[in-house]
Amino acid sequence: MPQALERAEGCWAWVVLLASMVAQGLSLGFPTCIGIFFTELQREFQASNSQTSWFPSILMAMLHAGGPLCSILVGRFGCRATVMLGGVMASLGMVASSFCRTLSELYLAAGFFTGLGLCFSFQSTITVLGFYFTRWRALANALASVGVSVGITLWPLLARHLLEDLGWRGTFLVFGGVFLHCCVCGAILRPVATSVAPETRESPSLPSKTPAPGCLAACGQVILRYLAFDILWHNAGYRVTTLGIAWMILGFPLPHVFLVPYAMRHGVDEHKAALLISIIGFSNIFLRPMVGLVAGRQDIASYRKYLFSLAILLNGLTNLVCTVSASFRVLVGYCLVYSVSMSVVGALFFQVLMDIVPMDSFSRALGLCTILESISILISPPMAGFVLDNTDNFSYVFYMSSFFLISAALYMGGSFCALQKKERQGGQAKEEAAITEAAPERALMVEGTDSSEKQLYTEIMYVTSV
Repeated sequence: MPQALERAEGCWAWVVLLASMVAQGLSLGFPTCIGIFFTELQREFQASNSQTSWFPSILMAMLHAGGPLCSILVGRFGCRATVMLGGVMASLGMVASSFCRTLSELYLAAGFFTGLGLCFSFQSTITVLGFYFTRWRALANALASVGVSVGITLWPLLARHLLEDLGWRGTFLVFGGVFLHCCVCGAILRPVATSVAPETRESPSLPSKTPAPGCLAACGQVILRYLAFDILWHNAGYRVTTLGIAWMILGFPLPHVFLVPYAMRHGVDEHKAALLISIIGFSNIFLRPMVGLVAGRQDIASYRKYLFSLAILLNGLTNLVCTVSASFRVLVGYCLVYSVSMSVVGALFFQVLMDIVPMDSFSRALGLCTILESISILISPPMAGFVLDNTDNFSYVFYMSSFFLISAALYMGGSFCALQKKERQGGQAKEEAAITEAAPERALMVEGTDSSEKQLYTEIMYVTSV
């Protein structure tokens, strides 16, 4: 039976927004609590910092690397089924990880399967918001990211409480049940009535007389279809944004992974150390909607990408505070300032991408962007863990984070300015060419033969270009 389609920006759109908030809180908020288990996993498996860092890096890498596969599933089955599939995969991965006996098994269960399931849930809700909202899209993205802030606030507190009572294995088992709520959120995502919405069913195609392409050719066609390499090649703004974000991600997730172990190393109580991450999330609950309201203004639209670059720069400079002192009061102040820049980055990330790329190509563009992000995320925590193993000094981890963030901000801000200047020069050149090719009118003074009066005639000269 055909499915009833919902109207964009109707009443049900706000219900979908609420479901997206919950799904993003469950998926994107979860990796921030991995630092709670860092020391416990090290002790359980007798592993180094670098070896233990592979678990959060694989989890966050799969959270982003599954973007192209998520795009294929969204295009074939729709956002609803993809979100529900992601919830089931994330749940099964966490349940299986509670029985792991080696770090390799943990990498596969909680890292690969849970990360891929969270990717399906998170990216599908982002995509469906783009179809449900047009006028209020910036505000919708900011409000949906509030769910991430709530998740960042609650996940560390829940993890700390369950870890004390059940241990890390029992906690992961409970987390498997929590992730099943993504299936409930997915059931709410009804198809929306829009010409670019992903179709849930494909009409049967007539058999082609041309021979079927080979395996490599077929793989190439799939890659070109679901990864936005054509947009990356032709759209300079998307190229700058994607490469800048990929470089930024080398430093962005490090505080979420190493802040709690860093605080505990310097004598901060375990509960207070877990509270630091919750402070960041709680501050974002109020900051992200404010950023969304400001960024949604039409007079701010052209400056969103510069505001995004400025927030990344502030984020990198803030991380230098941790190299000065590790007292609890200083770390609380660091978390408050850090949450300001993090809220702007989180609220504007998808909106900046939507401003640069057409909505019908957004899913492909997001897939390629997250693929490059996943490579950075996969490298970043183990690289920081390697530095920590060789120096035994957390300050170098925060120095490394600041370097990548500051350099990425300078690159993106400078490139956006250069592109805007180039567009202005191109626009002026087009205007001058249009004036040159326009039909000029000349007024000719013609003297009459019978009288001495002068008559004004208009001669039109049509100029065409070959």
